Amino acid sequence: MKSELYIGVMSGTSMDGVDTALVSIEGTRITLLAHDEFPMPEDIKARLLEVCIGQKTDLIAIGELDHQLGHLFADAVLQLLEKSGTPASSVTAIGNHGQTVFHQPTGESPFTMQLGDANIITAKTEIQTVADFRRKDMALGGQGAPLVPAFHHTIFHPQESSVVVLNIGGISNISVLRPNQPTLGYDTGPGNMLMDAWVDKHTGEKFDRDAQFALQGKLNQALLEQLLNESYLSQMPPKSTGRELFNLPWLEQQLTEFNDISAEDVQRTLCEYTALTIANEVETYRLGNQPALYVCGGGTRNPLLMKRLSELLPSWEVESTTSKGVDADYMEAMAFAWLAQRHVHQLPSNLPEVTGASRAASLGVLYRAD
Repeated sequence: MKSELYIGVMSGTSMDGVDTALVSIEGTRITLLAHDEFPMPEDIKARLLEVCIGQKTDLIAIGELDHQLGHLFADAVLQLLEKSGTPASSVTAIGNHGQTVFHQPTGESPFTMQLGDANIITAKTEIQTVADFRRKDMALGGQGAPLVPAFHHTIFHPQESSVVVLNIGGISNISVLRPNQPTLGYDTGPGNMLMDAWVDKHTGEKFDRDAQFALQGKLNQALLEQLLNESYLSQMPPKSTGRELFNLPWLEQQLTEFNDISAEDVQRTLCEYTALTIANEVETYRLGNQPALYVCGGGTRNPLLMKRLSELLPSWEVESTTSKGVDADYMEAMAFAWLAQRHVHQLPSNLPEVTGASRAASLGVLYRAD
């Protein structure tokens, strides 16, 4: 298979910006050529957050957000093309995840909703776009998430010991690669989402830079035990979650019996909650003498969180994926470039053992540029 250029576009549950990645794909060789981050306007983020946590909305608001995000994603791609000096005509396709506003993979009427009109992206960039990756997997009985483990399996082959790839975005998810065993993957629970929401409420900062706020507090064991009672944590995979569960109102409900706790103590406890819910899952997959945990996503920039993961998993090598040659900040954008390539060539891109789908399928819908 000849080398082709693809662009991946990712706006995650943290909503802190739009990541774009220009990659070259030739067979299983995937090379990051350029990357960029495009800011998320505060007014759009505020409206998205209202929808995500279940506040009342209407079709007009959803339609307007879909339109605005289409332009936002297109502008992010155009900026990447300009900065990298890449002509649009040289790019085979864009893979656009879209902005998830609600994900309900279980119940009588499972559904997932990502906004960002791909017609606008295609028209504005003049590059065909693959979008709507999750719903076909769900139509086949799957969770529609996580989709990145298939990409992780391609770039991090199982060795003699377990390799777990951990993405800490708003939500934390793991991909489990073990020799001679099927790849597993699921959302372990919160990543940065609760910490970001809490520090924003009390300091106005969008995230806890260098864990400075958390380091001023002390772990509250009673609160930690309360948080660990969340039923999602005891569910068996396949499973996936998001901001519709782990959000600020959920946290404030958990805090109703902790009137005298300081904001700093809450932040420190939330960091421990994220670390512990990850470590508890990772440890169950230890196999071999040199198990490795490779971490990507915004959580890699939280030194307290990374320290606690290392301490909770003493027998594991805990490293950023950057140290393994894959930029930790752009892993997911690269993954959606790869998913676009799989769709263009009609190759399967989900892992039924991960999502619970009845069969493998080529995911996404192609929006042509002609």
